Amino acid sequence: MAMRLFRISFTSALLSLTGCAAMQPSVSAIIPPASQYDAVLVDPATGAHLSVTTLAERLASVDVVVVGEYHGHHAAHLLEARLQQALYRQHPNQVLTMEQFNVDHQQDLDRYLNGQSGESEMVEDAAAWDNYRASYRPLVEFARQHDIPVVAANAPANIVRCVGRQGPGYLDSLPSAQRQTLPTDPFLDTPDYLDKFVEAIGGSHGTENASLSDRMRNTYRAQLLRDNTMAVSILGALQNHPGAQILHTTGTFHSEDRLGTVALLHQRAPSLDIAVITPVFWPFDAESPPIAEHRNAGDYLYFIQPLPEEYTDPEREREAMRARFGKSPTSDCD
Repeated sequence: MAMRLFRISFTSALLSLTGCAAMQPSVSAIIPPASQYDAVLVDPATGAHLSVTTLAERLASVDVVVVGEYHGHHAAHLLEARLQQALYRQHPNQVLTMEQFNVDHQQDLDRYLNGQSGESEMVEDAAAWDNYRASYRPLVEFARQHDIPVVAANAPANIVRCVGRQGPGYLDSLPSAQRQTLPTDPFLDTPDYLDKFVEAIGGSHGTENASLSDRMRNTYRAQLLRDNTMAVSILGALQNHPGAQILHTTGTFHSEDRLGTVALLHQRAPSLDIAVITPVFWPFDAESPPIAEHRNAGDYLYFIQPLPEEYTDPEREREAMRARFGKSPTSDCD
């Protein structure tokens, strides 16, 4: 029997083994995640614990399943892998779309999926994220073994950087071939997303037009370019694979509260049935999951342990941030 991702009460486990239908446990019966690998999946509407199998059964007829993640969190990546398999068992016509690859590297990714290159070649050619092997290899390998298409869904990194520096007018300077890889209306926006973005990036300083610097505006437009590109990539996958169910993996900022990519999907295709699964950190001192304050963050929540604090020394943190951004790839935006 496959390893279970979630800890459940002894009573629930016994009833499951005997094939009896069990009442869903109350919030007080839910046990916190025991390690960085564990997640506690919850229905925020009822506060009930769910297994991955039960969640997959509920999502069997959904068009697009969006799993938000904290990049590099082991529990998030383990949940994605197990949900991918559970959804496939019910709906083998599946397509995996990923923020973690950019649209301009689709051919590099396809060569690997088709057996025309090795993993290290793909990692280099497709500009895979640094944590690809530790975090995303299981998803791609399951797709490769079962002939599941994998769609590189994110906007090209160099174009995103240049939009962040020069603004939306930068797209006018692109050759037509590059421009065609981007969506129509690449800066389409939705209500409330700007407020969330400014609070996350710059703190709660308000979002009145006069209060936003040009730099902040361009940074936000770069964010919109990512979200619009992912939304259009998902729609393209649905068009290219009729009847398929999309599993989309993305950073939780792009999907929580049904904003970002999810809101743009709704705006572009209102009839789509989209389910959002959102991670929430379970405070170490909490005895029960803090469901109420996150009830609207997703259709389903999964609670995970907080990540370790990176720095306790503010000066060392500032030095690390300077070094991190100082090593950012440079782009010729002229």
